[in-house]
Amino acid sequence: MTVTYVIPGAEVTDLERFWQVMGEAVNGPDGYFGRNLDAFADCLGGGYGTPDDRDFVIEWRDHELSRRALGHQETARRLRLRLARVPEVNRAYVQGQLDEAEAGRGSTVFDWLTDIIDERAPGALRLL
Repeated sequence: MTVTYVIPGAEVTDLERFWQVMGEAVNGPDGYFGRNLDAFADCLGGGYGTPDDRDFVIEWRDHELSRRALGHQETARRLRLRLARVPEVNRAYVQGQLDEAEAGRGSTVFDWLTDIIDERAPGALRLL
């Protein structure tokens, strides 16, 4: 039996709120489902609330609202935070990503999340 997890897109106002909404969708009130991109990817692999056989779908309703909230502005905010703690060897790369986001170009937080879902749970994402 396929399990369906619903992300109400109107509730996703930034990345922190996405972590909360996704955690609650999978594991109920105050549920955990990753609080960074690596943990999120791991959680999609089974366990942590999702079925080990990966028989689940994620319905991201009103996803266009989330796409806007997790767009270039939120991406630039996240990259500024990353830039403050990234090792010197990676600073130029992150700065380049930040420059692109501030110019309204390049991948967004929304793209990062949907790419992880597509990679870790192929075919599970339904954008509604």
